[in-house]
Amino acid sequence: METFLGIDYSTWWFLVVGAVFTGYVILDGFDLGAGAWHLFLKTDQDRRIALNAVGPVWDGNEVWLVIGGGALFAGFPDVYATLFSAMYIPFMLFLTFLIFRAISIEFRSKEPMRWWRQMWDTAYGISSIMLSLLLGVLLGNILFGLKIGPDKEFTGNWLEFLNPYAITVGLITVALFMMHGGIYLIMKTEGRLYLQLRMHVKQAIIGFVVLFSLLTAYTLIYVPHLSDDLKEHPVFFSIALIAFLSIANIPRLISKRKYLYAFFFSALTMSSLLLVVAFELYPLILMSTIDPEYSLTVHNAHASEKTLGIMLIIAAIGTPLVGLYTGFVFWTFKGKVKIDETSY
Repeated sequence: METFLGIDYSTWWFLVVGAVFTGYVILDGFDLGAGAWHLFLKTDQDRRIALNAVGPVWDGNEVWLVIGGGALFAGFPDVYATLFSAMYIPFMLFLTFLIFRAISIEFRSKEPMRWWRQMWDTAYGISSIMLSLLLGVLLGNILFGLKIGPDKEFTGNWLEFLNPYAITVGLITVALFMMHGGIYLIMKTEGRLYLQLRMHVKQAIIGFVVLFSLLTAYTLIYVPHLSDDLKEHPVFFSIALIAFLSIANIPRLISKRKYLYAFFFSALTMSSLLLVVAFELYPLILMSTIDPEYSLTVHNAHASEKTLGIMLIIAAIGTPLVGLYTGFVFWTFKGKVKIDETSY
């Protein structure tokens, strides 16, 4: 097995895939969260401001999802095949809501009729919530394990994805995204809407903390394969501690009106939690609940070493470029939202 800096290529690619999806969660997470608040905003003006806060960046944020899917396919084709075939219906639902969310943003202000705007407002809000929920359900099932047989095929029923553990992870994801998106909207708004969003963010933090505490207790007691590595390497608990301190620091920063720092700590919470997930899973990617021997790992499900080596070079060049472009877009559209004739 070829290595770079003492780490084998498959492990490097595991880290690359994880980093790309973390970027997606942080970036698309805030505009999904902003959309989840949409139906809580009462006036047409407030909803237009919220839409235009994410308008210049939402489609660029979704690029990270495409990169993540491509990275998974390139690095771990067996995982890609098993996961997408197993979760065909959830992924089709995800794509449907993704389409409805996009057209809701584009169509919402094309006509002045009240019923027209309310229809697309509803579609936008529900799509944002459902996308967040489905992402969490997907992660919850990956953590809990799938019925994978010896031929790397899923042998269960798709309704099994709606288990209590996965749904709880889905609800936590919704709360986390709503907190993240609410902070972003606070940075982009003024006046009454700004004050309303400050209150909403506090509600999202409380919901996240309560749900996450329940899930953590359940995981430690009933899902031992996720906590074994942490128990064997207590140093990993420091990452979970960082996530806890980050979420605890957000209300303090909001009270001091340091919203950019609050947004940073919200992103740090997300990345820390996903890092804990990576440590809990490694070297597993998809665990088989039928027999651990059937599980897909970084060592038995990766592409050829030549492919991994070439793709690592491409990733090393391409990912920073996408990151620079994303930073440029955010810098260009920084500041409070102002509605004009070109706005959504």
